[in-house]
Amino acid sequence: MTQEDGDLDGLVRKRVRALRLARGWSLEELARRAHLSQSTLSRIENGGRRLALDSLVTLARALDTTLDQLVESASDDVVISPVVDAAHGAMLWPVRSDPGVTVVRRRLTEPPAENPARMYAHPGREWLVVLSGTAVLLLGNRRLRIETNQAAEFPTMLPHAIGAEGGQPCEILGIFDRDAHRDHTRRHEGD
Repeated sequence: MTQEDGDLDGLVRKRVRALRLARGWSLEELARRAHLSQSTLSRIENGGRRLALDSLVTLARALDTTLDQLVESASDDVVISPVVDAAHGAMLWPVRSDPGVTVVRRRLTEPPAENPARMYAHPGREWLVVLSGTAVLLLGNRRLRIETNQAAEFPTMLPHAIGAEGGQPCEILGIFDRDAHRDHTRRHEGD
């Protein structure tokens, strides 16, 4: 067994115990649900018994999770540093657990373009969270005010534009799925 195998083994054992405790179950309750003896489950959690695939499948089902989630290795990339896009006044963070998702922090100082020709529509979904100030989201024929600590989620096939209310600065976090990020990247390359 390599060091990495041992680390994963210990991690899986900790996950089983943590999931059991999070559900408020005793060893006896999880053992009953998994059709294992209480002593077998105790040895699995404490490292006194080898982790067997059949036991892990049974435990995953009993804990209402998947085998993949139960044995997923821990990532060393817990802290993600931003990439600064000074030309567009944005910071970007790629979301490693889902390579198709990107998080962008932007400071907006201009109101949204009221001209329908300046509104964008493209495949994908966007989410935004207002960190400070008030943002205005033009979405189709609607005008929405989004204040500090509020969020919005919308399909980007609706024509949309976002800006700062009254030109007063606001900061937002934009979260883009793969399609929306691709379109925003392509659009900003022309800036």
